[in-house]
Amino acid sequence: MEAAKNPPDGITLVIEHSGGGRAKAMVAALKKAGANMVEVPTITSARDRADFAKSEFRAQKVRVSDELVDLLVDSVGKDLRELAAAIAQLVADTGGRVDLAAVHRYYAGRAEVTGFEIADKAVAGQVAAALEALRWAQHRGTPHVLIADALADAVHSVARIRGLGRTPDQYRDAGELGMAPWKVKKMTQVARRWRAENVAGALRVVAAANADVKGQAADPDYALEIAVRRVATLAG
Repeated sequence: MEAAKNPPDGITLVIEHSGGGRAKAMVAALKKAGANMVEVPTITSARDRADFAKSEFRAQKVRVSDELVDLLVDSVGKDLRELAAAIAQLVADTGGRVDLAAVHRYYAGRAEVTGFEIADKAVAGQVAAALEALRWAQHRGTPHVLIADALADAVHSVARIRGLGRTPDQYRDAGELGMAPWKVKKMTQVARRWRAENVAGALRVVAAANADVKGQAADPDYALEIAVRRVATLAG
């Protein structure tokens, strides 16, 4: 507030505020101090993000298809700053001739990747897709431990389902397996591709990865890449 009331020479202060929470009174105080306020409605739906992207392209005087907009929104994720930056970069890199090939080349596979998405691809045997997702997660700074834990959870889920010795019922067996019904259904389909000896091998891989990301390995990024590759290969 002191900085807002008397900003240093040459400094422009930009404040982002949700309008609520414990610092709600700050909004009124900033206005009283002479701040210009711009209200920005919350964008939550994919349709709203697509409309935002279209407006950004229009501002750049570039015409694009709905299919291209949907692909870009799916690839970049929910952060509107990143979406606006991606659009500006695409326009600059292509001289305004933005097409589906350009979006695929620069942004496909980039969306906010979680450890669980990487793990899902790995236990499904999708080696290339799992490694690509891992690289994006590492680029975005996803903690190593979260990725290793998600990979271990997926492999343990496969092991528990195969350990039943029968095709599980997603509702009847959810409690025994310690999973939500939807997860039982999903992982049952995945578990069909796994052989018992490969499950045992994957369990050893994720145990080693857990130790590696907690200080055992000199390079946790490399350790995760090896673990994801091995699990995906065993699944295949």
